[in-house]
Amino acid sequence: MFQAELSLVPELKKHPRADLGMIKTNLEPLPHLGAHLGIDLNIKRDDTLPLAMGGNKVRQLEYYFGLAERENADTVLITGAVQSNFVRLCAAAARKQGWQPIVQLEDRVASVESDYNNSGNVLLDRLLGAEIHYFPEGENEAAADANLDVLAAKLLEQGKRPYVIHLGLDHPPIGGLGYVLCALETFLQAKAVGRQPDHVIIPSGSGLTHAGFLAGAHAIGWNVRVHGICVRRDAAQQQIRIQQRSLELLELLGKPSAFDPYDVHVHDMVLAPGYGRLNQQVVEAMKLAARLEALVLEPVYSGRMMAGLVSLVESGVISAADSVTMIHTGGLPGLFAYESKIRDFLTS
Repeated sequence: MFQAELSLVPELKKHPRADLGMIKTNLEPLPHLGAHLGIDLNIKRDDTLPLAMGGNKVRQLEYYFGLAERENADTVLITGAVQSNFVRLCAAAARKQGWQPIVQLEDRVASVESDYNNSGNVLLDRLLGAEIHYFPEGENEAAADANLDVLAAKLLEQGKRPYVIHLGLDHPPIGGLGYVLCALETFLQAKAVGRQPDHVIIPSGSGLTHAGFLAGAHAIGWNVRVHGICVRRDAAQQQIRIQQRSLELLELLGKPSAFDPYDVHVHDMVLAPGYGRLNQQVVEAMKLAARLEALVLEPVYSGRMMAGLVSLVESGVISAADSVTMIHTGGLPGLFAYESKIRDFLTS
């Protein structure tokens, strides 16, 4: 599997990749939603990846776990928001490998509601038997990573073999290699149906999905405009982050000259009131996708991406009859953590 993709960027082969049950996900047309928006619209269904209810982080974890296997790890540590899909899938991947998952939940979203703190991804973390720690400094990325290192040091003293997945900017963006591969996969799928997209739309948070796809496109000379819809930071901050991550990924591929750091498109028009918090645009976008295509989105990533697409069409950034591909990053367990808030928007 992926032989055709890897032949496009052979340098990917030098990076170890664990087998977490990855499949090639479908590129599906959305004719009703596309007609409503006046564009040719398709969606890459990474929400259907088979590991523990799927999502984009499976692709990233394959590369982190490839290194963990090389280091003969028996324990994996990761940090993320309370309703983190990355945390849930890391715990699942660890169990699939027969390892112990240790997860750190950061207080990024001020919420005392039971469904947010106990349902959705948190319920699955507990079902998977992850050892859960809590970290109060939710927007302090470096401190969150450093606290994982403290936990890992204690495990070493106990004779364990921990592997820490760091997501801060002072660590290599290894997981982004998974979306380099996704870009190659998407390119070949679009080629097979005879129409390449003019635009690709991706939620942009930690940046590894966005930067990975962008780096993959540049590595093969694919002239597609990749738009990141901000879900955590404003556009000015995210622009810098994606530039850095994309360049680092191309260096990992031995192609640093293939990327123009100014070819980064990020948009924060649907970000307010902030990470993990709802607004009317997001809920309306979720309703639109559900009622026109039976496409289920969640409010933190995919719902914001959909709201961002609507805004880009309305503002003329994406023109009538353009071809657009959205990357559905999954995260659907988190939908249920927002049940009461979504209900309030639906009934208001």
